[in-house]
Amino acid sequence: MGNAPEIADSTIEERRAYIKERFPCIADCDMCGLCKVFHGKDAETAYADYIQGNRTFLEVSEDYKRG
Repeated sequence: MGNAPEIADSTIEERRAYIKERFPCIADCDMCGLCKVFHGKDAETAYADYIQGNRTFLEVSEDYKRG
């Protein structure tokens, strides 16, 4: 998988598709753990600011690195 699309060079749909591909829900929370990483949110909700073009992918990612 490549880098996250830049906000200036992508559409909301492209950014949403990237998040869905990067963080797929496998519907098995015990095996996956993504919801725990995102504090009970699915990836699309967690990265809503990025998808909407308000913050970069890295800025949003930093929110979840802090724990």
